[in-house]
Amino acid sequence: MVELEKKYKIGVTKFGFVNWIGVWTLYKKETLRFINVWIQTLFSPLITSLLFLFVLSLAIGDEKGNVLEVPFINFLAPGLIAMSVIQQAFSHSSSSIMIGKIQGTIFDTISAPLSAGEVVTATILAACSRSIVIASISIIVFSFIIDITITSFIHVIIFTFLSSFILGSAGFIAGLWAEKFDHMATVTNFLIVPLSFLSGTFYSIDRLPSILHTISELNPFFYMIDGFRYGFIGTMDGSVIYGMTYLTILSFVIWLIAYLLYKRGYKIKF
Repeated sequence: MVELEKKYKIGVTKFGFVNWIGVWTLYKKETLRFINVWIQTLFSPLITSLLFLFVLSLAIGDEKGNVLEVPFINFLAPGLIAMSVIQQAFSHSSSSIMIGKIQGTIFDTISAPLSAGEVVTATILAACSRSIVIASISIIVFSFIIDITITSFIHVIIFTFLSSFILGSAGFIAGLWAEKFDHMATVTNFLIVPLSFLSGTFYSIDRLPSILHTISELNPFFYMIDGFRYGFIGTMDGSVIYGMTYLTILSFVIWLIAYLLYKRGYKIKF
């Protein structure tokens, strides 16, 4: 018998230092994947955010007052948009890897002349694109409903990208780990949703007891939402510099974990 030599290895680049055409092709494929079902991927998160906005505004009524020196509804709107950015970035990359594993189409990606870093980065950037589109559409629609203004475009852009990049990386890891959709639902329901709800989306953490306030400051979702909101209202609970530094370091760490797991072929079976 002749033993066949396995010549392909995840992480080996065959077209120079970076296969730009391959990265662009994979990014385009992932982007078209959510554009083709835009009602589910783009329109649905917007409706959810609007429902939260209307329900909470009506429930609190005239007693809502000011939060961080701005009307409650102006405080709430950016938080809801940021929450959609976070959840949809995670959803995109996790579903991409999960569906690829279940349907067997991930073999096409693994056998392509792309390194592990190129595959991970292209998939995560597609998740970022989905989040950026959702954020842009939400801001436009919200502006017709409430008096929403942007005081710092640069901070909105930076925190949108950092938030979606981190959650896109986390979703990539979750997609590799999960073996069925029940596993993915567990991560979403018991990790992503609670952390996003307990991050100051609906309230200022200054109103929390000291212990809960300290715990909230350890939650990366808090800095994502707080920094994004800062770009709109010009005030925040935390520190802009600390938040950007924390999220930048975290984005590299989570990306590196996703890269190493994919390069190992973690839980990828044929």
